Amino acid sequence: MTKKKQKSVSRTASHSEETAAADGAPLEELSNKAYLKELRKLHVELVKLQRWVVHQGLKVCIVFEGRDGAGKGGTIKALTERVSPRIFRVVALPAPNDRERSQMYLQRYLAHFPAAGEIVIFDRSWYNRAGVERVMGFCTEEQAQRFLDQTPVFEKSMVESGIILLKYWLEVSPEEQERRLRDRVDDGRKTWKLSPMDIRSFTMWDEYTRVRDEMFAATDTPWAPWFVARSEDKRRVRLNVLQHVLEHVPYEDLPVPRVRFPKRKIGKTYKSASTHTYNYVPERF
Repeated sequence: MTKKKQKSVSRTASHSEETAAADGAPLEELSNKAYLKELRKLHVELVKLQRWVVHQGLKVCIVFEGRDGAGKGGTIKALTERVSPRIFRVVALPAPNDRERSQMYLQRYLAHFPAAGEIVIFDRSWYNRAGVERVMGFCTEEQAQRFLDQTPVFEKSMVESGIILLKYWLEVSPEEQERRLRDRVDDGRKTWKLSPMDIRSFTMWDEYTRVRDEMFAATDTPWAPWFVARSEDKRRVRLNVLQHVLEHVPYEDLPVPRVRFPKRKIGKTYKSASTHTYNYVPERF
């Protein structure tokens, strides 16, 4: 495949802002107007990427991990809201049932891997074993260590089979995480996001930090590296991750045939004479 240079998308941060981000310094708040302007450009490029993935039969797997409240759901929504759900498939598996608990650990994830022409996005993934399962005692320490030992080999086989694997860890500070979790208590739109597991894990920041560090040490490999995205600012992290995906899945802008709408014949071939009484939705707004 001839690699054509991707059309550049304007970046969301200046060089000085990128330097500040690298140093951990806070960035100026990104206005909603600027955010939507950049998001629109990225969505156009994602549609081009979608056409290329289908055309070339590419297989892409994107993993999102991070603490509760890190912004995984919002980032995934930004990534998928303007593309086809049949091509950009989101996988968010519930807790395993009794049958799945008896299987090889990775078995239930394999069924959701991409076929040709698909991009599969895992909202949490097999890395549950390295994180929440380990901290909350849902697996033994021996099982967790076995997972850390086996995962690099497993992911190498994924990449060698032709899957483009991208792994993102969204990093949030304890202060911002607490603000977001408390916001879920009072906002009726977000109460469903606050689970008993979130409450149980709230006091276990250091334990999650330790297992995260051990996970990175064991599974951050040349063939399947981790990419850490600062998520203090939800708008910025969404733009940064979308841009990063576009830079790491090579694509070309395929020509799109011009669409011409034919003339319609309304009321010439059929005129409704129905006497049926319809039940209309009340117009209250």
